[in-house]
Amino acid sequence: MAQKKSHEVDAFLNRPDKSSVIVLIYGPDKGLVSERAATFARSTGLALDDPFAVIRLEADDIDSDPARLSDEARTISMFGGERLIWVRNAAGQKGLAEAVKLLAADPPADARILIEAGDLKKGAALRTTVEGAFAAMALPCYSDDSRGIDAVIDDVLSRSNLQITLDARQMLRDSLGGDRLATRGELEKLCLYAHGKDRITVDDVREAVGDVSALSHDEIVDAVLIGDISRFSTAFDRVVKSGSPPFLILNTAMRQFQQLQVLRHSVEQERKTVAAVVAAAKPPIFFNRRKLIENALGRWTGESLVRVLERLQKTVLESRQNATLAVPIIRQTLLAFSVEAARAGRSR
Repeated sequence: MAQKKSHEVDAFLNRPDKSSVIVLIYGPDKGLVSERAATFARSTGLALDDPFAVIRLEADDIDSDPARLSDEARTISMFGGERLIWVRNAAGQKGLAEAVKLLAADPPADARILIEAGDLKKGAALRTTVEGAFAAMALPCYSDDSRGIDAVIDDVLSRSNLQITLDARQMLRDSLGGDRLATRGELEKLCLYAHGKDRITVDDVREAVGDVSALSHDEIVDAVLIGDISRFSTAFDRVVKSGSPPFLILNTAMRQFQQLQVLRHSVEQERKTVAAVVAAAKPPIFFNRRKLIENALGRWTGESLVRVLERLQKTVLESRQNATLAVPIIRQTLLAFSVEAARAGRSR
């Protein structure tokens, strides 16, 4: 099928396949979609400010007049050479999907079609058409994971000849990722703030960077760990509404509960105090989270953590097997953990 997995998109954009006449870039991270669309447009070698070489259209305009896309794609350039038809704000427009289907069946010889779209679900007409066409390519864009955020951090900081301490990088990573363009904006602001320095520190990050991903997955799991049901519900709903893939919440939950299990083992088997275990944790726990982790360790036993991790594994499988029900499946599991932590706190 004519599609790439999210981790393969950058490699494709670095060396675009010329046989992919129609390129669909879609996903919930609008900033990342926009950035990658611009990258693809530049790869064509066309002058992006030339109105004869680059034709910009709105998806709604094509939806109301589907023949327009074909007309533009098959128009011969006044000065010869290839043209780029750049379509923005695509979603579930039926007319657009039909227009793309006709072009996919008989691709133009001297034009390439670039389509920017929002979060197209599996089975959406436009996405299905592109994925099934031999002369097209679908490129998904999801919110940055830790590896993707690190790559953006390195890219922006290297341009300003700045380095960053390990703890500052961790804090920065936790504060970014909700939207690629917003992430770059925050990093550029940080570089400006640290101008004249050689290395960025935690204090620099704390002063200069806002929480771009205020919809943090860590916020959800922190609420679960200590049984704060109201906070869990609010944070979970915000993340879901942002369009962030729900499996990322499970990834964060697995990571945090595994870390808690390691800490609990030290408490139970090595007879160390909770405070000492948290203070000596590797990787280090930020100072402002230590009280929360100590609180959580008082609520979860080694036995309960084994059970939690087993259920998380089952939830991962169930949410993948029933993708349309992933959100309620994940919510039910995490809510059950929140209730258990709240009860454990009351019995202490």
